[in-house]
Amino acid sequence: MTTTMQRLHLTHPLHFVIGLTLWCTWFVAVYGGHAVACAVAPPAPEQGVFTLVNALLLVVSFVAIGILAALTVGCYRMAKHHQGRLRFNATVSAGLYLFSTLGVVFAAMPIIGIPPCL
Repeated sequence: MTTTMQRLHLTHPLHFVIGLTLWCTWFVAVYGGHAVACAVAPPAPEQGVFTLVNALLLVVSFVAIGILAALTVGCYRMAKHHQGRLRFNATVSAGLYLFSTLGVVFAAMPIIGIPPCL
């Protein structure tokens, strides 16, 4: 007997919380990782923003932005193909994914301009 995993459709109401959960996970990982990196091996202040710590934080941020942006676009496109409750679910999910994407962008901006471990 075989079982198949079903994909969670972009019209499912669970997408209402996935975007905000991904943003929260990113926030804890980036700022927690930043604190740990600064406690374990702080870079020299003379390096400015061009440090391994900032580079890794930016990579994690770009990955999160890419995932959230792809889910935003996917839900937006899915909303065009449905009516009623399914359209509502996909539209609200797209808005929440967009909000989460912008949250990551806004919260990641200091990584670009502020040296770590000040």
